[in-house]
Amino acid sequence: MNITVAGAGAIGGFLGGMLSRQGHNVSFIARGEHLIKMQENGLQLTSGLDGEIVKSHFTESFESVSEADLILFTVKSTETERMARNIAPYIKKDSFILTFQNGVNNEEILTEIFEEGQILSGAAHISAQVESPGVVRQDGNHIFYVGGLTTTNEESIKNIVKMFEEAGLHTKYSDRIIGRKWEKSLWNVTFNPLSAISGATVGEILDNPELLNTSKAILKEIVQIVKNLNINLRDKTIDRVFETAKLVRGHKTSMLQDKEKGRAMEVESLCGYFVKTAEELNLETPVLDTLYSLLIFIDQQRTSQ
Repeated sequence: MNITVAGAGAIGGFLGGMLSRQGHNVSFIARGEHLIKMQENGLQLTSGLDGEIVKSHFTESFESVSEADLILFTVKSTETERMARNIAPYIKKDSFILTFQNGVNNEEILTEIFEEGQILSGAAHISAQVESPGVVRQDGNHIFYVGGLTTTNEESIKNIVKMFEEAGLHTKYSDRIIGRKWEKSLWNVTFNPLSAISGATVGEILDNPELLNTSKAILKEIVQIVKNLNINLRDKTIDRVFETAKLVRGHKTSMLQDKEKGRAMEVESLCGYFVKTAEELNLETPVLDTLYSLLIFIDQQRTSQ
C-alpha cells in the first residue's frame, strides 16, 4: 500500500517505520533537524528493534500525499488545521486519513476540510518518543484501536487493521472509536498537564501524596464532564486510569517531553478543550482551570524567549 505519514514524530515514525519494514511504500512528511537526519541516515527505530534503520522517502513536501491510499495523520494537535489544509489539495478522493492524535476534537477539525467518510480515528496506547533527531524510541507494550466516524467502510478499516497486525503493530478494530478516544483522554488529561507543570514522571506523581491527590481531583472533574456529555464508558474505565499508570511509572508524558525540548505543548487539546467544554455545560472545574492558566503562562514564556 502507498502510505504517507503526515507528521513523522514519535507515533508517526514508529507506525511508518514498522509498515515500511513490512514492504509498504511509505513517505514521511517532517521538518527541521529530524528531517535532515532521516534524509541523511534513514529513520532509526530503537528499543525492541535494537536500532534498526529504515530507509524510505523523507520530505517536507505535501505533494507526497498525492499517491497515498492511506495518510497517517500524526502531527501534534496544535498543527491539525495547518497540516490538513496543506495536504488537502493533493489527496485522492478515495484515500483514507487515519488520525492518531491526542485529544477528542481533531476529528471535528478534519471533517470541516475532508469528507467524513474519509476520516478514520485511532487511539494509540504506546510509550514512544523522538530520542534525538532521526531516532524514534518505543518502550514496552503497545496497542492501537482503529475505527470510522461513520458505519461505512468497515471492511476497508478491517483490512487496515490486518495490515497493521502483519507489520507487528498490535491493532484492533473498534466500532466505538470515539468512546475509546474519550477513555484515553481520561488518562491523558489526568497526567499530562500535571506532569508538564511539575516536571514529574508518572511514577513520581503516583508516589507524591500531594500530586496524587491533585491527579485524582483532575480525574473527578473530567469524569463529571464525560457524564454530562452522555458519553458511555466501559465498565471500570475510571479504575483503569491509575492501574495503567502503575505500568508506566518511568514514562514522561508527551506534554512534559515537549516542554523539556522547548516545543509547543498541546495545551488546548489536553486541557483547554475540557475547560471550555465544562464552561459550556455550566460545570465547575477549579483544578483544571488552574492547570490551564499555568500551562498558558508556561507556553507564553517559551514563545517569548
